[in-house]
Amino acid sequence: MRIVITDHNFSDLRYERETAAALGAQLHEFDAKTETEAIEAVRGADITFVNFAPITAAALAAMNSDAVVIRYGIGFDNVDLDAAARSGIRVCNVPDYGADTVADHAVTLILMLTRKIVAFDRIVSAGRWVSPTELAPVRASSATTVGLLGTGRIGLATATRLRPFGFELIAYDPFADERAMAEHGITLVSLTELFERTHVMSLHAPATDRTHRIVNAENLAKMPFGAYLVNTSRGALVDEDAVLAALDSGRLAGVGLDVFDPEPLAADHGLRAHPNAILTPHAAFYSEESLLNLQRLAAEEAGRAGRGEPLRCVVNAPLPSA
Repeated sequence: MRIVITDHNFSDLRYERETAAALGAQLHEFDAKTETEAIEAVRGADITFVNFAPITAAALAAMNSDAVVIRYGIGFDNVDLDAAARSGIRVCNVPDYGADTVADHAVTLILMLTRKIVAFDRIVSAGRWVSPTELAPVRASSATTVGLLGTGRIGLATATRLRPFGFELIAYDPFADERAMAEHGITLVSLTELFERTHVMSLHAPATDRTHRIVNAENLAKMPFGAYLVNTSRGALVDEDAVLAALDSGRLAGVGLDVFDPEPLAADHGLRAHPNAILTPHAAFYSEESLLNLQRLAAEEAGRAGRGEPLRCVVNAPLPSA
């Protein structure tokens, strides 16, 4: 049995090595960044761990026919799911390793933006002093509507953290149950109403054809003047040029962005220097505990795959053989 790690950012691979040893398998570690490097890394693989390497149709074709791909993380848009299904290859993710950590990051950005913490800090750090009203308006939490685009694990964890502050919570999620959302203090609304009513938009949706660039100039124009945007989900949800234009016009009073498309954000992009943008380098997932959970859960999935047991988090359905 051949187990491959195409790429990773971990300090050690203890869980992966322990799983490989228990299965009597060889573990091969790579740092694949391109399609060509990924193809060579996964050639003949039975189990593949992948972080950001492109797992294209050609890469999948290089694996064994009943291979399993395990994505280190929640999203899996760097894996060609259709090609995997045609090849009979199952693709798994790890959806629950760090939901609380990402929610913490999202709420931190929301509070920093709505309380204008960075703006006040820059003024004071520059040696100046202003009346707080010079940065008006600053809304009370009870007068602020937070709109959630997506109500999965992270969206709900974010709502749970925001509710004690008194924010009104609304959400758009075509797959959510209205009664279940009400139990979390969330009112489901249409996509149009979400943009029209939201003072702070927090994104918690996967990158799909339906959500690609869903935050665009047209939808941003529907938001209340002086609204905020937070994205700890996927960069592909946001048209970054439209966001920059909305910041310049004042339509958006500020943004907190942790993810970008592509990554890293271009060095000369205007968002990097914008005074009302708080940017973090795809770090919302990170805590020491969440990384250990990620590796442990991914390695446990690999163990199930190697033993021929049912998998916990399959995200595609391999097509039956002809």
